[in-house]
Amino acid sequence: MSQNSDKERFNSVAFIGLGVMGYPMAGHLARCGYEVTVFNRTSQKVQDWVAQHGGKTAATPAQAAAGAQLVFACVGNDDDVRSISTGPDGAFSTMEAGSIFVDHTTASAQLARELAEAGRTRGFDFLDAPVSGGQAGAENGALTVMVGGDSEIFERARPVIDSYARAVGLMGPAGSGQLTKMVNQICIAGLVQGLSEGLDFARRCELDVEQVLDVISKGAAQSWQMENRGATMNRNEFDFGFAVDWMRKDLGLCLGEARRAGARLPVTALVDQFYAQLQARGSGRWDTSSLISLLSDR
Repeated sequence: MSQNSDKERFNSVAFIGLGVMGYPMAGHLARCGYEVTVFNRTSQKVQDWVAQHGGKTAATPAQAAAGAQLVFACVGNDDDVRSISTGPDGAFSTMEAGSIFVDHTTASAQLARELAEAGRTRGFDFLDAPVSGGQAGAENGALTVMVGGDSEIFERARPVIDSYARAVGLMGPAGSGQLTKMVNQICIAGLVQGLSEGLDFARRCELDVEQVLDVISKGAAQSWQMENRGATMNRNEFDFGFAVDWMRKDLGLCLGEARRAGARLPVTALVDQFYAQLQARGSGRWDTSSLISLLSDR
């Protein structure tokens, strides 16, 4: 199905949550020609977005969703998702039969299943669709989107999601997108800790860290984190990127789901405690690569 035909079908969309991810994601929708109505708890973000991209504003999530064929959300946590969906003035109260709610928040799999059922009882559909790629991925329209839900609904929504995605995959029924994002975060947690230990080791052995990174990034140790964070970690620059506070939230979801599934996550649990140390030092807004600061005397 062509992008043009999907623009005709989904000519009216809404985006709820204009944070560091949602703001550029909604902007890509506008640039692709969709009529976008936006809502954010901080009204200044709404005014800034409309000034930059056009579109319409809404005073509540319910108002944003009214008449929209696709409603996107990207907020903070489970409580935030409940507030903007099923809470007072939530989007679910005005969504029409046949419309689709796409939640890009990293939240629990159980919440995704609950909202999918709540949508079915109201005559519309729900997809859980957490993203990976960070602020840079959102700004560049190069996110990876992991989706849970019905395959037919996924295929209807996918061409629109493609507006800000490099890769979009259906992972299974409701909740599967969130579970896949948990796998993503589990892998990243151990990788960043390993990278931190490696770079700190290189420093203490008085190696040229930049040269080390240049060489090993061309071999088996290569990773996105090494390519995008290695140099800034060596310079002790952390005031950007994906915050420690958000990673702890995500790892809490991983550890909770692991307990329910009977999975063992010893490295993840350890790294979670390292992030707790950073929070205790007041570094919760630093990038996740700041793990190295716990090892360094610099």
